[in-house]
Amino acid sequence: MIEIKSLTKTFDGFKALDNLNMHVRKGSIYGLVGVNGSGKTTLIKHLTGVYRPDSGEVLVDGQPVYDNVEIHERMSYIADDLYFFSMYNLKGFAAYYRKLYPNWDQERYAELVKQFGLSETQKLSKFSKGMQKQAAFILAMSSRPDVLVLDEPIDGLDPLIRRMVIRDIVEEVAEREMTVLVSSHNLKDMEGLCDCIGIISKGSMLLERDLDDLKSDVHKIQAVFPEGTAAPVEGMNVLFSEQKGSVEMFIIRGNGEEIENRFRAAGPVVFDRLPMTLEEIFIYETGGDRDEFREILF
Repeated sequence: MIEIKSLTKTFDGFKALDNLNMHVRKGSIYGLVGVNGSGKTTLIKHLTGVYRPDSGEVLVDGQPVYDNVEIHERMSYIADDLYFFSMYNLKGFAAYYRKLYPNWDQERYAELVKQFGLSETQKLSKFSKGMQKQAAFILAMSSRPDVLVLDEPIDGLDPLIRRMVIRDIVEEVAEREMTVLVSSHNLKDMEGLCDCIGIISKGSMLLERDLDDLKSDVHKIQAVFPEGTAAPVEGMNVLFSEQKGSVEMFIIRGNGEEIENRFRAAGPVVFDRLPMTLEEIFIYETGGDRDEFREILF
């Protein structure tokens, strides 16, 4: 559905994107994650047709995005830094969107306005940031896009509204195979929403994998062995290890059952195979330390 090939962009000698590649399947929810300054916004502005690539390709259904009206009519974008015409209210903006998007669904618009309880007559510039995000979400979803691009979509929303937004996105994906790209600097927002995750750093894609594969392929092991017995990690793909007192902790990539069987065969006094959060997986998969990924983690 979305294919980005060898994308490079330079501003005044600074390479914001460096030979970046990305693939987003139709009907999936893709989480684009990276610290501030990693290149997420620059990538999104290429995907939404704001920037022309210096080199490389940005394609939706095999068609270049830049200056392509047909693609733009099928795509909705909610930016982190929202902008509304100062004199417009929600009703006025809906009329504006009807002219831009051939698939505009007035019935869906009415349902969402009622669901979120927003005023159609109050000026959007007078809304709080959270209410403006809700208004942008209503307008984007009512345009019935094939591709929905979200930049920090639930930042500033209270927990109840977050749940409604996530529910509506998931339902649209299930019912219409809408394709969603969600950009965030916070992995905690991504874990319960996305099918696939890409992590971007210094303008390049460090890692791009299905979320289920990530979680099934990396394991945290804690064990205590009798004195003189070494942990059986020789030949394993150990991403990290440390020892605190008698307790040894390992992060190991590989088949979970095989790893557990080898450890248990060595006769540990204590053995635990613990679930890992998405934040932990990314730290160890990319070889980064906690300080480098502090913005993602916290």
